Amino acid sequence: MERLQKILAQAGVASRRKCEELILSGSVQVNGETVTTLGVKADPAEDSITVNGKPIKSESKLYLMLNKPKGVITSATDPKGRKVVGDYLPGIKERVYPVGRLDYDTEGLLLLTNDGEFANLLTHPKHHVPKTYLATVKGVPHGSLLDKLAKGIQLEDGMTAPAQVEYQDVDEEKKQAVITITIHEGRNRQVRRMFEAIGHPVTRLKRVRFGELGLLNLQRGKFRHLSPKEVQELLGLARKSHNVHKK
Repeated sequence: MERLQKILAQAGVASRRKCEELILSGSVQVNGETVTTLGVKADPAEDSITVNGKPIKSESKLYLMLNKPKGVITSATDPKGRKVVGDYLPGIKERVYPVGRLDYDTEGLLLLTNDGEFANLLTHPKHHVPKTYLATVKGVPHGSLLDKLAKGIQLEDGMTAPAQVEYQDVDEEKKQAVITITIHEGRNRQVRRMFEAIGHPVTRLKRVRFGELGLLNLQRGKFRHLSPKEVQELLGLARKSHNVHKK
């Protein structure tokens, strides 16, 4: 017996959080009875489980890496008609959704999957999975300012956790610097807000690593499937980070 939201997520219905919303909204039925509370357990092998009247079916699990271009929405659809990440996944018929988000103006490594448990493990704050960005910023921040970012800086939604920050390149002529920053939180526009807080706004932002997984030579706008080994390494990192920070 498993919790209903976990069964739905594993069947590729949506992320765990979205599945919880579906249950609370009365969209899920078990053996013909509508379920609206989150504690309910079921057995997918024995029970009939439907979402809006349609039986769930186990899809084969997909794990993708996309090099997201700037100016693309990390969403399945966009009412304004802008490009969405699904436009860059030719041949993928399964419904996949992003693992975390990259904002409209941010490019780089984005994971997509139809495995809700995988997405939940990698994005839950308690799992501390590191994500590395290349940030091009206006001006050249003094080392003491980077130290502030490294120790944690006050934003309107609280202090940030410690980060790894180092200079990658400095261009005195253009009055800009490229800085590598690794964080493990997932707050909205966090890296941009961190650099704004020290007076050096970001002009270009690219995610280059998720855990130990790097973009390498994946071209902008292209995607590839993760290998089973890469999937297991990401899951192992999430579980290990959780155990380390739990102590």
